[in-house]
Amino acid sequence: MITNQILQKTIEGMNAITKVNFVVTDPEGISLASTVSDVTEFGRPAAEFAQSPAESQVIGGRQFFKVYDEKSLEFVLITMSDDEDRAQMMGKVMALQLSELVVAYKERFDRDNFIKNLLLDNLLLVDIYNRAKKLHIEANAMRIVMVVKLEGEKYGDELEKIRNLFSGFSSDFVTAVDEDSIIIVKRLATEDYADVEDTAKTIIDALEDREDEKVRVSYGTVVRDIKDVSRSYKEATMALDVGKVFFSDKQIIAYSVLGIGRLIYQLPIPLCKMFIGEIFGDKSPDEFDEETLTTIDKFFENSLNVSETSRQLYIHRNTLVYRLDKIQKSTGLDLRKFDDAITFKIAMMVVEYMKYMEEQDF
Repeated sequence: MITNQILQKTIEGMNAITKVNFVVTDPEGISLASTVSDVTEFGRPAAEFAQSPAESQVIGGRQFFKVYDEKSLEFVLITMSDDEDRAQMMGKVMALQLSELVVAYKERFDRDNFIKNLLLDNLLLVDIYNRAKKLHIEANAMRIVMVVKLEGEKYGDELEKIRNLFSGFSSDFVTAVDEDSIIIVKRLATEDYADVEDTAKTIIDALEDREDEKVRVSYGTVVRDIKDVSRSYKEATMALDVGKVFFSDKQIIAYSVLGIGRLIYQLPIPLCKMFIGEIFGDKSPDEFDEETLTTIDKFFENSLNVSETSRQLYIHRNTLVYRLDKIQKSTGLDLRKFDDAITFKIAMMVVEYMKYMEEQDF
């Protein structure tokens, strides 16, 4: 569970302070980390020491120690120095530190495993509360799930970077269920989505060295019971999926802003085609020119206000009315009427969804 990189950093730090050299091997004598360049001579004596009943031993002037994970032998630690007493003392200190690391990383692994199963709905309700209590995770607290989607090439350090961002918050969890996404279960002090938005921006800034490789962050809604964390996760993943269709220009997308898009995203394609046929007949929505589409978007943006729309488009009010009349003749929908405007808006979103799904098939 402890990576060789962590072991190497640990013994290098102790070596810099004490000037004692360290070698860490597995019970078979295979070197995992070392502050000396040549470790070939330590393999056999480490493996033989691992099989012996001794907990510590001096072999060839070097101090050997055993490090356990509960009752299972995890590492063999070897220390060496011109001062044998110093080597022995520092060996005891380092063996204790490695034992504490084993415990800490095992607990981290257990908590990470619990969170993954919680997100994926792999736990019974009674197991959720029992395991949360055992792992000292508060059951009743405000939490939200955030998903970081990594598009393009993966550099391999993204998960560790995000973990470092949240390392000072023991109630937050950072994990991954696939190689393309990083999941954060964040503890909240208040139900303030502005704080969540700021956190999302911080995450994107931390991964800005990915250059052209896009990073997208989504988040679900706030939940107050640990059993509902999976719901927030499902909302966050849906926000990612729906966001790719209707909010492709945004790097941060919240489930709460998806609106009708989340309903359209779940419609079967045959039903979508039938609906579009009923609205536009034999005409294709693609036949609208850029000027017409810009007019429609601006008209919707200004809540069907003719005066404000004409002002922002720098055109005469009568020109805008003419364009709206032209759309009405083409589609039978008068966008100045709320019901017709809603129908048209939904139809255009359905067309956008159908285009996206067609692109996925290629």
